[in-house]
Amino acid sequence: MRPILVTLLLLGCLAATLAWFRLGHVAARDHKGGTDDMTGERAEMVRVLTAYGITDPRILATMGKVRRHRFIPESFRGSADPYGDHPCPIGHGQTISQPYIVAYMTGRINPQPGEKILEIGTGSGYQAAVLADLGADVYSVEIIPALADHARAVLAAEGFRVNVLAGDGYQGWPEHAPYDAVIVTCAPEQLPRALVDQLKDGGRMILPLGESGFQRLVVLRKSGTAFTQEEDLPVRFVPMVPGE
Repeated sequence: MRPILVTLLLLGCLAATLAWFRLGHVAARDHKGGTDDMTGERAEMVRVLTAYGITDPRILATMGKVRRHRFIPESFRGSADPYGDHPCPIGHGQTISQPYIVAYMTGRINPQPGEKILEIGTGSGYQAAVLADLGADVYSVEIIPALADHARAVLAAEGFRVNVLAGDGYQGWPEHAPYDAVIVTCAPEQLPRALVDQLKDGGRMILPLGESGFQRLVVLRKSGTAFTQEEDLPVRFVPMVPGE
């Protein structure tokens, strides 16, 4: 075999070895929930959302940008694929909603830049990040103080300006009312009237409504002191817990 050919083969083997090492190193970081950006995983998630009928380019762009895995507490990052279309545990008996539900509910209230939006059930902070990335001014209420602290910290670390309150979601956040829209990510059995009262005239709300065995998304639109309700998808959310 000619020396030049041997040299090229050796160089090729060295390049393949280095590439294998780099891929293995990245895979190890991914498995441990490290700092890898997971751009490919987000792109695949957006492809799945598109196949499921999410077509709003603003929402798809935001879902492809917000780093979902960062909102899952580190101790839970290895328990489920953060970009699969399913809920993921975040501790305290709570979950981060599946990407399709996040995108769908966001689309139904159609947040616009500069609008003031109240979120009930901050959880991981992911839904609030999606709303903030779309340009909304977000006020979010979480009844579990540890989750409120987690969401506040990760939202700041990821560069999202969101106001987070540890408090009773049934009471809303009246100091900053009225709101252009309200999004509720936990399920009350009955419509909380305080949240309706905190909507602007012409405002809209989406929430899962019903007992734990049977819930539906409900879209509410307010006109003056009256409102209309539209039943939507069947869903399953964690119950909305009142404060003591």
